[in-house]
Amino acid sequence: MTVRVFIDGEAGTTGLQIRNRLEDRADVTLLQVEEARRKDPEYRAAVMNEADLVVLCLPDAAAREAVGLIENPAVKLVDASSAHRTDADWVYGFPELDAAQAERIAAAQRVTNPGCYPTGAVGLIRPLIAAGLLPADFAVTVNAVSGYSGGGRQLIETYEGGEQTLAFSAYGLTLEHKHTEEMRVHAGLDERPLFMPSVGNYRQGMLVQVPLQLWALPGDLTSAGLREALADHYRGQAFVSVASLRESDEIARLGPEGLNGTNEMRLFVFGNDNRRQAVLVALLDNLGKGASGAAVQNLNLMLGLVPESGLISRRAA
Repeated sequence: MTVRVFIDGEAGTTGLQIRNRLEDRADVTLLQVEEARRKDPEYRAAVMNEADLVVLCLPDAAAREAVGLIENPAVKLVDASSAHRTDADWVYGFPELDAAQAERIAAAQRVTNPGCYPTGAVGLIRPLIAAGLLPADFAVTVNAVSGYSGGGRQLIETYEGGEQTLAFSAYGLTLEHKHTEEMRVHAGLDERPLFMPSVGNYRQGMLVQVPLQLWALPGDLTSAGLREALADHYRGQAFVSVASLRESDEIARLGPEGLNGTNEMRLFVFGNDNRRQAVLVALLDNLGKGASGAAVQNLNLMLGLVPESGLISRRAA
């Protein structure tokens, strides 16, 4: 079975990564527009309407406009922008969200790819709310650091051109980052988390951290209980894994680049039960499970292809 896929915006960082994951596959034919006619909207629309699936790798406004160009009801869409991430008419493209989400994605016409930061935050928080360990009205804080590739072409050029020399910088200081509402909705929180993003002077890789004061939570919650809830939720998943408490205890420092080049997200629970404190951490590639890898995973599900095709679950040893 060969399916036709068109990547709208394939010249961008996410688009290029998606193309790299698809171009050598025998089950996918990539449709392209002629360079000379790339800005011709009628021609571009015609190509989009010939596809089995279109992946949108565009700024939000352009992604919304592109959706309007698709008139063929058979064409499926994966939107890698943030334009539709809290839109109830679109299926959220995190297959591991719950036991039924992969089936919802497989049956969907329109899927919105999660943001990189929300992939980690939702992946850590939602299972705990579902298990009744974390109240939906709890005051949650999310701290995160990403490589500069998460900021797109302009930020990449700023760093790689030598214009930015800071080793680390916090941003989103107005507390209005566009990912925050996405985290709230899909994690199942009543209120927006306090989200503090940052960027490091390295290309890719991400850590997302959720600190928890266990004494402020109901019940006699422990690190082991948190880890067990996460492990139960993700048991059998190919692309989300949970470290054992022993593995976490043996880690003195955790860097953000350990899963670069893969579509895996690794979750950790670091705790001090004597102090009744814990920190949940998600490690992922912001360009992999946080963007292009997730898009390919969703594409595979929507087109009935082997779910793991074109994806790496772990970096080779």
